[in-house]
Amino acid sequence: MIRTAAVLRKLAALTTAALLGVAVAPSTASATPDPKAPKEFVALSDVDPTIIQEMRYFTEHNFVGEPIDGYKKPMCILTRPAAKALHKAQAGLLKKGYSLKVYDCYRPQRAVDHFVRWAKDLDDQRMKPEFYPQVDKTRLFADGYIAEKSGHSRGSTVDLTIVKLPARPTRPYVPGEQLAACYGAQKDRFPDNSVDMGTGFDCFDTLAHTDDPRVQGVQRANRDLLRDALGGEGFVNLPEEWWHYTYKPELFPDTYFDFPISRRSLGGNK
Repeated sequence: MIRTAAVLRKLAALTTAALLGVAVAPSTASATPDPKAPKEFVALSDVDPTIIQEMRYFTEHNFVGEPIDGYKKPMCILTRPAAKALHKAQAGLLKKGYSLKVYDCYRPQRAVDHFVRWAKDLDDQRMKPEFYPQVDKTRLFADGYIAEKSGHSRGSTVDLTIVKLPARPTRPYVPGEQLAACYGAQKDRFPDNSVDMGTGFDCFDTLAHTDDPRVQGVQRANRDLLRDALGGEGFVNLPEEWWHYTYKPELFPDTYFDFPISRRSLGGNK
């Protein structure tokens, strides 16, 4: 009887261990690490710490209205040639009393996927009054405002503007606050310490087209200042967005990366 009890206790212990192994194994297998950036990627702040960074997709102040997937830190990551070219453009602007300010740089594919899910959710229009007041959300794909792939994911594209020095602080966005149309007069738009470009960043409107003929005077001069500063260092503008520039030739013209935005993703890259 004692021997039988011992055998039963041993079987129970083995069964418990087996069950624990089955329970733990799937959890361990699913904990796949995030991908890392290739060695050609760097943090912009390591190349030029003077360039202002206001990473909008890390915050709730963007057309989605919430922090975007993949933005673990509010930092700009770019391929090294693109970062060095920005450094050269910045040097020229500093001599004129201006600084570059970046809104977005490398963008992981998971962030683009987040945009796509949002665009398909026609009930979520909380940020419409600011970012796309005149565009029906059903038109975002057809009109080219949202796509399933972005040049930003290749690492050499940047969204940016110019700030007059000394830079004034920009007040933080308060979720739920009353929104103002991105194409309104500068005094009526959400406050930004940048020069007046005619619209706010990420404005889904034809007025944001770089050479829209309605943009004249100081606004036209400011857009030209940005284009001249970047064009001289190898950046090419996207005509539909005054803020969007890609460094050419791209290191990775056909690769869309998905490593998250964080210092950890860069490892020892300098």
